[in-house]
Amino acid sequence: THLAANQRQCGLVFQNYALWPHMSVRQNLAFGLEGRKVPAEEKARRIDTALQTVRMDEYGHRKPNELSGGQQQRVAIARAIVHEPAIVLADEPTGNLDSRTGDEIMALFDALQAEGNTVILVTHEPAIATHARRLIRIHDGLIVEDRPQD
Repeated sequence: THLAANQRQCGLVFQNYALWPHMSVRQNLAFGLEGRKVPAEEKARRIDTALQTVRMDEYGHRKPNELSGGQQQRVAIARAIVHEPAIVLADEPTGNLDSRTGDEIMALFDALQAEGNTVILVTHEPAIATHARRLIRIHDGLIVEDRPQD
């Protein structure tokens, strides 16, 4: 809380996407990079890489309302990783995705974790929870289980 937003090493994936409706996909991804004063060439490279990672590289010119819910979710994930954060916080990141795309996104999060990044995600899906190294179950706002994942 003591750092300005552009200095935080945290990427966020919101359950409701939180994309800027008046901006294109590329502009949505560029927004945070511009606040961090990333040079234009590096910004373009990072945006291209993030969009390729989530298989949205052909949709950069579109606005969010021109995308399906699953596509918007992938853009939101690309936006969360485009600035190469140390921590990713994700609220139901696979909730609006088909199973194949959900598996791809979880593979991406697994790779981020293997590189030493922290990924904290909220899910109601047991299959998604199996990716976790640590499982914390919450019921009615109380922690009812906190254990390493087998």
